[in-house]
Amino acid sequence: MSSTVGQVIRCRAAVAWEAGKPLVIEEVEVAPPQKMEVRMKILFTSLCHTDVYFWEAKGQTPLFPRIFGHEAGGIVESVGEGVTDLKPGDHVLPVFTGECKECRHCKSEESNMCDLLRINTDRGVMLNDGKTRFSKNGQPIYHFVGTSTFSEYTVIHVGCVAKINPAAPLDKVCVLSCGISTGLGATLNVAKPKKGSTVAIFGLGAVGLAAAEGARIAGASRIIGVDLNPNRFNEAKKFGVTEFVNPKDHSKPVQEVIAEMTDGGVDRSVECTGNFNAMISAFECVHDGWGVAVLVGVPNKDDAFKTHPMNFLNERTLKGTFFGNYKPRTDLPSVVEKYMNKELELEKFITHQVPFSEINKAFEYMLKGESIRCIITMEN
Repeated sequence: MSSTVGQVIRCRAAVAWEAGKPLVIEEVEVAPPQKMEVRMKILFTSLCHTDVYFWEAKGQTPLFPRIFGHEAGGIVESVGEGVTDLKPGDHVLPVFTGECKECRHCKSEESNMCDLLRINTDRGVMLNDGKTRFSKNGQPIYHFVGTSTFSEYTVIHVGCVAKINPAAPLDKVCVLSCGISTGLGATLNVAKPKKGSTVAIFGLGAVGLAAAEGARIAGASRIIGVDLNPNRFNEAKKFGVTEFVNPKDHSKPVQEVIAEMTDGGVDRSVECTGNFNAMISAFECVHDGWGVAVLVGVPNKDDAFKTHPMNFLNERTLKGTFFGNYKPRTDLPSVVEKYMNKELELEKFITHQVPFSEINKAFEYMLKGESIRCIITMEN
């Protein structure tokens, strides 16, 4: 790799030229990393619903042409000035949010919401100089959430790169860059169910299944999956879900159904849909006295959460979380070790695999609801 250090690299990238149109594999130029940046070779990337949402340009400022992708695994090719804790050859996971290690959030044991590197979906340029590192024939191509992993090479701020065990298979642990860690951490780090407890999971997509996996690892005795799509129930059994509730099957609110099933409510609930009615149900279905509900799903901007204050006074707790409360650089290596120690199972999240040249198939699988995670292999 050393021959490319300090040089512009020409490589393949899947470029979104306009909203909702198939990505086009193009040869692009990737500039060398600047101060506090890392250039990495992507070996495997996977498609997350967030990529699809912004590719469709639903409800946010559209920014095109753009290179999407934020769940990936790869190897450091070169580092920019000031980078001391990474070197060429390191195995790494890029992350859509970061850890500068200097701000109040990074210095707090309770927060992972870095002031400098917190997710920014509108920014399409690097922080250092406000420019892109991608171009084609002189035309800049915008970055996405600071990662842009649908490219054979990408440039990322060092604070958004987690160095991991080089023995970990990148085609598996790449899914820990976003959704799986978000759901897993929501349960293990925030809800913290005790062994033998009851847990309700609202929404059985990738994040919800990861939340269920967290409850399974924690030793929950009952894991109740709540979803409007009954096709998801069978798959969810692999993640420890023991029983299922489809709100459409009941005339009364789902929180009442769950309270009846569990003698007054579950010990913990994790909401992974972003639907504000599901958020209210997730809170109101936990037991008084000790119940904790955790919100993970991102709501629409005009949504409001409404519940009676007595629900709080009766000692129910409502919490929110971002990226499962994991600090990317500090904590992700230990999540990778959970997989290496066979405590966390990742294979069951991976339902499809496609070569980079067929990346649009990954979008099709997700839009049809067929995939949990589709791994995209960069090598031919």
